[in-house]
Amino acid sequence: MAKIQLNGKKVIIKSNFSISDLLKKYNLDNKKIAIEHNGIIIQRANYRKKYLKENDKVEIVHFIGGG
Repeated sequence: MAKIQLNGKKVIIKSNFSISDLLKKYNLDNKKIAIEHNGIIIQRANYRKKYLKENDKVEIVHFIGGG
């Protein structure tokens, strides 16, 4: 288990948890969001390759259309 900060809140995740796993856990559509991991924007193609560890900071931003 590892503690990370997700959008400013502490959460506990399993070991070997990827960004893709995090999106599945929270039922998020990866086509309508942007993810920042420890201050760096992560490309969608790397969500499965980027694993989270203790004290990581993740910010998830949702795109909202309007007019």
